[in-house]
Amino acid sequence: MDSSPCPLDKELSDQIAALLAPPSPQSIQEYYDKLIEATKCHGLRIKYTNKHGKGVYTNSEFKEGELILKDQMLVAAQHSSNKVDCHVCSYCFRFIGSIELQIGRKLYLQGLGLSTKKECDYETFSHSSNGMCQNEMEEVGHFVMNESDDMGSSSSKNLKADPLPEDLLLSLINDELSLPYTKQFTLPPVIACPGGCEEEHYCSKLCADSDWESFHSLLCTGQNTEQSRRASLFKFIEHANSTNDIFILAAKVISYIILKYRKLKSSHPIKNGKQPSLDKTDEFSFSLLREAWKPISMGFKKRWWDCIALPNDVDSCDEASFRMQIRDLAFTSLKLLKEAIFDDECAPLFSLEIYGHIIGMFELNNLDLVVASPVEDYFIYIDDLPCKEKHHAKTVAWPFLDALGDEYAVCCQGTAFFPLQSCMNHSCCPNAKAFKRDEDRDGYAVIIALRPISIGEEITISYIDEDLPYDERQVQLADYGFRCRCPRCLREQS
Repeated sequence: MDSSPCPLDKELSDQIAALLAPPSPQSIQEYYDKLIEATKCHGLRIKYTNKHGKGVYTNSEFKEGELILKDQMLVAAQHSSNKVDCHVCSYCFRFIGSIELQIGRKLYLQGLGLSTKKECDYETFSHSSNGMCQNEMEEVGHFVMNESDDMGSSSSKNLKADPLPEDLLLSLINDELSLPYTKQFTLPPVIACPGGCEEEHYCSKLCADSDWESFHSLLCTGQNTEQSRRASLFKFIEHANSTNDIFILAAKVISYIILKYRKLKSSHPIKNGKQPSLDKTDEFSFSLLREAWKPISMGFKKRWWDCIALPNDVDSCDEASFRMQIRDLAFTSLKLLKEAIFDDECAPLFSLEIYGHIIGMFELNNLDLVVASPVEDYFIYIDDLPCKEKHHAKTVAWPFLDALGDEYAVCCQGTAFFPLQSCMNHSCCPNAKAFKRDEDRDGYAVIIALRPISIGEEITISYIDEDLPYDERQVQLADYGFRCRCPRCLREQS
């Protein structure tokens, strides 16, 4: 591949190389020991080996079905396409407002033309005239209705009913109309963004303040943001929504590092009448940037354009051209982000080399962020009522179910990086899996034991569908950069 088109890659090559240098085994161990202590996951430990890298091992026994880990995301984002369907906290991803708000808002936005589509194979999004993004992802619904159920006889099973009147939907949104039994499904209130933007909302002041301090204060498009920076942010977000919203995650990572660097710098005494600044001779300031970068240094492996799987419709002879296009796409995104939030003291973060490694971290280490919709639970609850109560409730609620159609059960979906879960190695015969229980109503990763696990045993999960034949599993795992040699694969290979 040709040399980098980004001037910073050459100008700051030494600093970039230092940031991308693999952490020492001792540094890795110390970092995860502190993380385990902070998260109180005392039943687990992270162990590093030269052969397999990081791995998660047990300090205690786990029974089948027992919770092993609830891992908070280091950084996460709801898919842009999913924001029409689900109104959630932008920090913890709990559903917010009320059942009425969730239903009314979704139907109202769909009435504006922001409806679910299925045409595209890639995660691409387009804007409507009012600046909101258009959903082009497949809807997700995991509640399968029995054909004999009353609920299954609704027209929502296959088709949407005619749109409901706009004033009726606004009465739901504005809390002027209550649906029966929704008090059984109380949701946290909607808290506005501290910066006044309309894009982000929260379930509590704690989440709003945490997001502001960790990420959003640099990415907010509210009226309090300086006008030129606000315009640049809109251009960056529009590009991400029209190409790949993985760039939103990368921007959140860079914001996180800049804000953490500033916090570290402010905690150190002023030297010679001024705060330390980052330049080629200021080793102290660069050490602060490296400290802020440390959580990311534990996760990245390859640049995005080097590790992204080759699409089925791209011939192998065109691979080099495809990867060059991906790199150029990332560079376009980076230039837009640089216009919006560039910080001279953190300049290495705006190199294409660093940006590519950050995005690659999500490509190889991410776990889907999924939170089940309470709207699905609500309609199931109505359908399970005794006949007398059910008849009255359905008379009021079922027109909304009909209007929602098959999409009534869409869950919150996004992408996240989980610092502990990302250390779990793959096995085609795993002893654990990611699984959301009924009580898990936020964006945390939840890992459950699939069988009894002994003290000292490694926790493994499957990165792919382990029910696939041996050859197909190996092909899929090649995208992660390794060939599986778990006991099952060794047995099937021979």
